[in-house]
Amino acid sequence: MSDAEFVVVANRLPVDRVVGPDGEEEWRTSPGGLVAALEPMMRSARGAWVGWPGQPDVELEPFEINGIDLVPVSLSADEVEDYYEGFANDTIWPLYHDVIAPPQYHREWWEAYVKVNRRFAEAAAAVAAPNGTVWVHDYQLQLVPQMIRELRSDVTIGYFHHIPFPAHGLYAQLPWRDQVLRGLLGADVIGFQRAQDATYFLTAVRRRLRHDVKGSAVTIPTDDGGTRTAVARAFPISIDTAPYLELAARPDVRARAAEIRASLGNPKKILLGVDRLDYTKGIRHRIKAYGELLEDGQLSVEDVTFVQVASPSRERVDAYVHLRDEIELAVGRINGDHDTMGHTAIRYLHQGYPREEMVALYLAADVMLVTALRDGMNLVAKEYVATRADNRGVLVLSEFTGAADELRQAVRVNPHDIAGLKDAIMTAVAMPPAEQGKRMRSLRRRVLENDVNAWSSSFLRALDEVRKR
Repeated sequence: MSDAEFVVVANRLPVDRVVGPDGEEEWRTSPGGLVAALEPMMRSARGAWVGWPGQPDVELEPFEINGIDLVPVSLSADEVEDYYEGFANDTIWPLYHDVIAPPQYHREWWEAYVKVNRRFAEAAAAVAAPNGTVWVHDYQLQLVPQMIRELRSDVTIGYFHHIPFPAHGLYAQLPWRDQVLRGLLGADVIGFQRAQDATYFLTAVRRRLRHDVKGSAVTIPTDDGGTRTAVARAFPISIDTAPYLELAARPDVRARAAEIRASLGNPKKILLGVDRLDYTKGIRHRIKAYGELLEDGQLSVEDVTFVQVASPSRERVDAYVHLRDEIELAVGRINGDHDTMGHTAIRYLHQGYPREEMVALYLAADVMLVTALRDGMNLVAKEYVATRADNRGVLVLSEFTGAADELRQAVRVNPHDIAGLKDAIMTAVAMPPAEQGKRMRSLRRRVLENDVNAWSSSFLRALDEVRKR
């Protein structure tokens, strides 16, 4: 398998290993917009996907699923701990999310990150066809673009950053800041969620590496005394809208939405939060604001119920263990103070759900609370909007999410401002149907026109332009 015209490099393969009812192991395609957007192209262009299979100490030969060649990269248990849980998720993640939690800087984590990035780069270089295209994804693999360039100067390289990029004052804390910038600049096109992220990156490049930056273009000196150009700009990611539209129209899903309302005591309004359990998502702030509204008497549990889905995340990292304890304590206190025999203030669900159940929840919810303290995009906001073919419902959206640049008809909020968050919730709860319809129609137009296929097409067009130079 060394003739792939189009190679995707991501931390994970787009498949999950599952045990069937007969006890036999099989691979199933992971649900996700990236897979859906790239699958047709990967089939038509003889594509390969390089990634970790999701389990440590597993050595697998390349294999094919649904016409896509999968190239597994093996990681030891120690590498998962140091490269993934350590450097990626306890150094880069908190640093790039405005140091909401303190990043940890350990040299052995960095060394593991370099070693694992090199392994991914070597796997990609080995399968790419002459003059092919390689598209690298996300913060776990920031060194891979330059490593591939050193191995395969003939290929065109793209990189997309799915999380925020920090302001220079924060980024400068990273002991390996210059190495990471050089790693990213190995790509011909470097994509970010927001224009602000691209600006922060270009500022870091100018100040740290002293490269010439004009607009979105960076001029990079090469070893032969010449120069090459890399482009860094925003390509806001989106969702595959088709499955959400289809599920939202299904009678059984709509019946399930009515069932959810009934099970909650048919309140006048249902507020909904759907997040990974992560300190960047603002779940504590949201719960505090809602608790104060009940305390103030502005809301009552008979009229309004708050459903918070918090799917498990990184449960071996201490910060997440503490966060879960804090949230569950806050939920318990509010419910203890305000529940009645027939109504619960907060229905807290620490588990993941299949897409059908999530769409039923979106249809049942009158107000969607997306109040992250910092987020790359927050696709949940777009999922909610896509399902609302009835043009009802209100989206309350943090101005610190990538989605805020696009979804301008949402009720925008600074989630750090608890009083402002309370006002935004009350605005959403009291919003008349005509105003809801006007806002939702505009939001839906934006989400449906700019879906994940439009996103991938725009990025690949930019790569094409580079190739034609």
